Amino acid sequence: MNRLADQTSPYLRQHADNPVDWYPWGEEAFAEARERDRPVMLSVGYSACHWCHVMAHESFEDDETAEVMNELFVNVKVDREERPDVDAVYMDAVQAMTGHGGWPMTVFLTPDGQPFFGGTYFPKRGRAGLPGFVDLCRAIDETWRTRRAEVADQAGRLAEALRQSALVSGSGDLPGVELLGKGVAALRSQFDPDWGGFGRAPKFPQTMSHELLLRVHDRTGEADMLEMVTTSLDAMASGGMYDHLGGGFARYSVDAFWMVPHFEKMLYDQALLARLYAHAWQVTGEARYRQVLDETIGYVLRDLAAPGGGCFSAEDADSEGEEGRFYVWRPEEIRSACGDDVEAAEAAIEWYGVTNAGNFEGSNILHRPVRGDLLRPGAVERARKALFDAREQRVRPGLDDKVLTEWNGLFLATLAEAAAATGNEEWRRRAVRLAEFLLEHLRGDDGRWRRSWHPAQTGANPGTRRANLAFAADHAALVDGFTRLAELTGEARWIGEARACADALLALFWDDGHGGLFTTGHDAEELVARQKDLFDNATPSANSAAALALARLAALTGEDRYRDAAESVVRLLAEPAASHPSAFTHLLGAVDLVAGPVTEVAVVGRLPELVAAVQRRFRPRTVLAWGEPYPSPLWEGRSDGHAYVCQGFACRQPVTTVEALEAQLAAP
Repeated sequence: MNRLADQTSPYLRQHADNPVDWYPWGEEAFAEARERDRPVMLSVGYSACHWCHVMAHESFEDDETAEVMNELFVNVKVDREERPDVDAVYMDAVQAMTGHGGWPMTVFLTPDGQPFFGGTYFPKRGRAGLPGFVDLCRAIDETWRTRRAEVADQAGRLAEALRQSALVSGSGDLPGVELLGKGVAALRSQFDPDWGGFGRAPKFPQTMSHELLLRVHDRTGEADMLEMVTTSLDAMASGGMYDHLGGGFARYSVDAFWMVPHFEKMLYDQALLARLYAHAWQVTGEARYRQVLDETIGYVLRDLAAPGGGCFSAEDADSEGEEGRFYVWRPEEIRSACGDDVEAAEAAIEWYGVTNAGNFEGSNILHRPVRGDLLRPGAVERARKALFDAREQRVRPGLDDKVLTEWNGLFLATLAEAAAATGNEEWRRRAVRLAEFLLEHLRGDDGRWRRSWHPAQTGANPGTRRANLAFAADHAALVDGFTRLAELTGEARWIGEARACADALLALFWDDGHGGLFTTGHDAEELVARQKDLFDNATPSANSAAALALARLAALTGEDRYRDAAESVVRLLAEPAASHPSAFTHLLGAVDLVAGPVTEVAVVGRLPELVAAVQRRFRPRTVLAWGEPYPSPLWEGRSDGHAYVCQGFACRQPVTTVEALEAQLAAP
């Protein structure tokens, strides 16, 4: 057993019994590399990563390979989800060296942390144009011993290049709605009119791109923007990427038509997709989108629930050593699960497109061949329940049972928004419970937020919590989550928590020289480069998430420093967003809000029907204050029993009825 056995990351603990003499990321490993004059072999992955498991089985569990690794290198394992800062620095290096990236990521570093060679998955023996991992290790060792000057030169130039993201500077001009048009034009050019989504296989949900289309549709009413969204949402929810029995989405589809997924389920995907389907339901009123919303949130609250109210990170793609085994079916298994209910079994076989030949390695990934027809008739619903119960007896995919602040913040915002829109009291209760969990377990005794928590830390001394300081993305997600919770509950304390997180975000991460937010805090470990998270990818970048969250918080509190920071980030990224808008779609959501006009609504007194009138519709440029007052111009001089519709804190005549409120909200 190596040094990973006592780590809180499930991914690291998966490698605790490897014959490789693994170190966790830290000074001990680099000191050992300096002492031995050996390179560091850095391996980065995550617990739900299929190819990470493959490389582990082929190489890291192999005595022969481990012997070579231990002789030639100091070997370091990193969970990219716990240390996104480390992952981002070296992923940029790998992409610069090879033109592509991915996980597992394999990088060779000098003892001072500078990368000089890297790649992703390497098989133990060379095949399909890939060098064998053992051969690669020996080649790296020879280069290190015989061509040290070249290694040092390559490492130095790479390290300098990695620092460039922090040097981006804006034009000083605040962009307007014209930038949204560039974003929409880019998405139109990439849209797949047949199957939805953008680009070719493999296909990712790209939730933030669809959210941008909904925002601009809300501004313009242009039908084709909504059609792009509904085409994608219908195809995704009808395909095999959606779990038709238990709810929730797999990470992505390996094909262009959403049939065969890469089966891992990530919390952040559920958060972003549930929010997107909620917004589509608010815009269209279509019951199928509400069903997907209900089932996706239901999946998280059932299968990713951590003790005490938090949410675990992910479920693996593999079970019993096979990718997707938990999810696939043969016709005879469906008939067996339904028992005497022959009608239900045959209805399910037809409804889910099940065949004897199957669509995935001889079995069937359940899908809905009639796209968008998702509301199940009685016999199919009986079968779904029977199949779900039967599937619960199978060996489940591996669970990554760590709690990440950022991803929980994303889900908190979604759960609060969905509870407000639907009036679901259970979701409201769970949202409050989740927020309380984060405050209890992810905020240290010193007030500093942490990146991750694991059930093994329960009862641990406060020093345990100091291992993973939270990043800018964690704080940005918390600001948005707490703000949305305040709008859901009407409790002033959540605005207080949002402001505290926003203050910490600006104090710890702001770049006074160029603007924008560094990934790591001023108090964090110094890496080979201090970078900025700029591009929206699977999750919003730290900078775009912060811009949107701070702009909303400013609209509720009247605090100019939050608005100024949001506008500063938008200015900083306006030029690259204009050139590559599809890489900044969440940032363009912040542009939409900053360009305004923002509508501030204050409901004073116990007027639940007026609160519901604001919350039930998709209003991307509206914020809501109600319930307990807190420091804000929205509360100054307001009369009990009235609703106020304002812009820039200048308000129209107060109203007392739903009809009058909705008329003011609909007026230009």
